Amino acid sequence: MSETSWDWAALIVVVILFAGLALLSRRTKVNFSWRVIIATVLGILVGVGFSGHTTYVGAFGNVWSEVISALVVPLLLFSIIASISRIGGSGRLKNISVKTIVLLLVNTFTAAVIALVLGLLFQVGKGFNQALPKGAKPHEVPGVLDTLIGLFPSNLAENWAQNQVIPVVIFAILLAVSLNKAASTPRGEQSVAPFKTFVEAGNVVLSKATQIVVGFTPYAVLSLIAAAIGRSNLKSLLPLLAVLLVAYLGLAIQLFLVQPLILALVGRVNPLPFFRSLWPAGVVAFTSESSIGTIPVTVRQLRSAGVPEETASFVASLGANLGMPGCAGLWPVLLAVFAINAQGIPYSPLRFALLIVFALVVSVGTVGVPGTATITATSLFTAAGLPVPFIAIMQPISQIVDMGRTLVNVAGAANTAVIVARTENELDLDLYKGRKVFDDQDIE
Repeated sequence: MSETSWDWAALIVVVILFAGLALLSRRTKVNFSWRVIIATVLGILVGVGFSGHTTYVGAFGNVWSEVISALVVPLLLFSIIASISRIGGSGRLKNISVKTIVLLLVNTFTAAVIALVLGLLFQVGKGFNQALPKGAKPHEVPGVLDTLIGLFPSNLAENWAQNQVIPVVIFAILLAVSLNKAASTPRGEQSVAPFKTFVEAGNVVLSKATQIVVGFTPYAVLSLIAAAIGRSNLKSLLPLLAVLLVAYLGLAIQLFLVQPLILALVGRVNPLPFFRSLWPAGVVAFTSESSIGTIPVTVRQLRSAGVPEETASFVASLGANLGMPGCAGLWPVLLAVFAINAQGIPYSPLRFALLIVFALVVSVGTVGVPGTATITATSLFTAAGLPVPFIAIMQPISQIVDMGRTLVNVAGAANTAVIVARTENELDLDLYKGRKVFDDQDIE
C-alpha cells in the first residue's frame, strides 16, 4: 500500500471506532469517564498500528481543540461575572482569591523541589558531551514591568482573539464587583437587573454549548492520542531518554503523591474520588497539551465532583495561568540542573535554593505568556546565568514532556478548587464521594 493509502486506512478505522463509541453512549449508556478510558486505549492501539500515518486522524482532535478553545473566553467572561455576583461581598472574594493563589504557588514550589532532588539524585546531564546548537538565540523574555502591565485588559477584542485569559478574568472581576456595588441599594438593584439577567442567560447558553462540545471528548481523545503516538520518533529521543524518564518520574510524584497529600492534609478529604472525577479532564489536558483549552472540561468535572460552579470557574481560570507546577516548577528547574551537571558548574546549596526562588518568581512573572514552558525555562536560565542553548537541546523531548506537564498543571488547579470549596464549606460531599450522580442536565 502507498503512504496515502495507509493514511486513509487509518482514517476509516477511526471512523468505525467513533461509531462504536457512539453506540456505547446511546445504547449501553456507558458513562462519560469510561468512554474516555476506552477511547484512550483505542487511540493508543491506532497510534501504534498506524505509526506515521495518523495525519488525517489527528484532524478530528484538532477541530475539537479549536472549537473548545473558542468557547473559553466567552464562557469565562460570563461565568465569572455570574459567579462573583452570587458570591457577593468583596471580603469573601478576597478570601477565595488568596487561598487560590497560595495553593497554586505551593504546587509550583513542591514541583520545583522534586525536580531539584531528582536531578541531583540521578545526576542528569553528567557526562553530556553533545555540542551546543550554534547560533541558538534565547527565546524573547518580556520584562517584568511589561509582563505585569500585560496582565491587565487593554483591548478586550484583542485579548479575546488571542485567548489571553488573565486580562479577560480581570475585566470580568471588575464588571462583577461593579455589578455588586451598583446593586447594593434597592434603586441600584432595579437598574442593573436587566444586565444581571443578560449575564445569567449568557452563562446558561454558554454552559449548554460547552456541554455539547465536551460531549465529543471521547472522540477527540481517541484522535489526539492516536496522532501523538503515530508521529513519535523514538530515534531522536534516545540520547535524552534519561531526562525524559526523570521528568515523568517527577511529574508522577507531584501528581500521585504530593497533590493528594495536600488535598488530604489541607482539604481533609480522601484523594481517591478526586482522581475518579477528574480523569476525563486529565486525559484532555494530556492529549491537547493546553491548560486553557481544557478549562471547560475541568469545570465540568469539578462540578461533577461537588465543587460549586462559581468556585470551579474562578479557580480553573487562574490555575491555567498561575502556579503551573509542570511548566513553571518542574521543567525549568530540571533543565537548570541538567545544564549545571553537563558543564560541571560548581553550585552551592544556597545557589540551588535560589533556583527554587527564581522558579517561583518566574511562575508569576510569565503568567499568560504563550509558550510557557520555554519562557519560564529561559527566564530561569537568564536569572541564574546559565547557558540558554541547553533549552534548545531539549526540544526533541519537550513536546512529549509537555503532555505530562499540562496534565499536572490542570490537576493542580483542580486540586486547588476542591480544597478551596472544602475550606469554604461549599463542597458537596455526596457528589465528591460518588454517593450522588452528577447530571449535566442540571445546568440551568
